[in-house]
Amino acid sequence: MSAPEIITLGCRLNTYESEVMRDLAGEAGLDDAIIVNTCAVTGEAERQARQTIRRLRRERPRARIIVAGCAAQISPGKFASMAEVDRVLGNDEKMKPESFVFGRDDENAPRVRVADIMTVKETAPHLVTGFENHTRAFVQVQNGCDHRCTFCVIPYGRGNSRSVPMGDIARQLRLLVGEGYREVVLTGVDITSYGGDLPGQPRLGQMVRRVLNSVPGIERLRLSSLDPAEMDDELFDLVANEPRLMPHLHISLQAGDDMILKRMKRRHSRADVTRFCDRLRQARPDIVLGADLIAGFPTETEKMFRNTCNLVDEVDLTFLHVFPYSPRPFTPAERMPQLPAEIRRDRAARLRDSGRARRAAYLASRVAIREEVLVEKIETTPEGTVALGHTAYFAPIEIAGLGPESVGAIRTARVTGVAGRGKETVLQAVAGA
Repeated sequence: MSAPEIITLGCRLNTYESEVMRDLAGEAGLDDAIIVNTCAVTGEAERQARQTIRRLRRERPRARIIVAGCAAQISPGKFASMAEVDRVLGNDEKMKPESFVFGRDDENAPRVRVADIMTVKETAPHLVTGFENHTRAFVQVQNGCDHRCTFCVIPYGRGNSRSVPMGDIARQLRLLVGEGYREVVLTGVDITSYGGDLPGQPRLGQMVRRVLNSVPGIERLRLSSLDPAEMDDELFDLVANEPRLMPHLHISLQAGDDMILKRMKRRHSRADVTRFCDRLRQARPDIVLGADLIAGFPTETEKMFRNTCNLVDEVDLTFLHVFPYSPRPFTPAERMPQLPAEIRRDRAARLRDSGRARRAAYLASRVAIREEVLVEKIETTPEGTVALGHTAYFAPIEIAGLGPESVGAIRTARVTGVAGRGKETVLQAVAGA
């Protein structure tokens, strides 16, 4: 008997929630179901979701196709109008067992089960025992967002900010450590807002310290994207003094020009980002930083764009996630003067080129250094098998001399060079050096 198939599009929070849905659908006996967990961060993400659904129906004409996630929450009618779709679930409904029950009278039941996400006040904890095809685990600590950046539709898909109690987070971590996971990522929509809705209003730093103390078996801990306007002093202290917190952080930056940041309704300035990155490096000089960036935001001039490019160099960002601006429904930026699509695409390409150059330079600086690597999978090449994984700094690496028994383990490797892998560059290493 086959298990429900999950197609996960988008963020790490979706990865966690997909595993919850896999369990719920399995318990409901939906072994023939396909669940598409959608993303709505860009128009392209929604287009890819629809394309994926059509392909799946061609390949599996008898399967039940359930569409869930942010795009389903924001635009349920679009997906309900697709003949390929059997059920549409909102972001709250997709986490409930009853949403996956199909009965004899289901033809007369509502295909769309999407409620007002703004009325959701809690994030119900679910215990997940594993992550299919992932050697690192993801744990939800927060959901939703109270901020209203002018470009962002995600609050309409996720609702307002709500936090998972520390005890529930610790229980999930203990379970995953007991299942053999060596590395865990704490994830959410806006994790630096953690705790504002909980008794005593604990901050993210306090929560991280407490769960690390209560679950000593955690070997490597990562944090998903951080807002530089919200990071608290205790978290800076952990960056400096907690070796289990990995020396790689990703910043929700979006732009490097003050006028664009203001029009985005971000809560930091260019100078704030510079101070933030300087403080991180004072806390941990070897830290590696990445960032989300939007190219071609409405009204962005070439000079404004260059300010973003220059900030990437000034604060030494290594890993960039670059998006051409995409107008999203319900957002103020959708009503601002738009730049031509070709300018948005060109600026995104230039920013990505800059990111690739910075990444390549960083990787070259790691040659001859020993790295601690979480081995994620083994691939066979014409030269033999190679292990693929990431270093503590989240640099991609391939290692010769390791077999399938190393998957999921942390191994020491000496970097011997840098090589191309697809469109990107990766570290090359030998094991045990």
